[in-house]
Amino acid sequence: MGREKPILLPKHKKLLRDLGENIKLARLRRKFSAEQVSERANISRPTLLSIEKGSESVSIGLYLQVLIVLGLEKDLSLIAIDDKLGRKLQDAELSVKERAPKKNRG
Repeated sequence: MGREKPILLPKHKKLLRDLGENIKLARLRRKFSAEQVSERANISRPTLLSIEKGSESVSIGLYLQVLIVLGLEKDLSLIAIDDKLGRKLQDAELSVKERAPKKNRG
């Protein structure tokens, strides 16, 4: 049984394409060949090319391996660092239950 490809909205696909393009530009700025990066990240060259195209079927772990090779792994810690919506919810003191209510089996 094959792996199912995630279904993303066009705007979310664009986010991944932009990420892939940024990774490719970072590689080129460092004057690394695709072969060098794929070898150092322990991935195949076609997988690296998929990452640089922003493929949604490549695991985030492989994206991370490439970022490590490029010295950009700390950029991942910037994701959701300024959670504006979460802070607004927290400030509004909305209670969020950890579990869904139990169903009445009667």
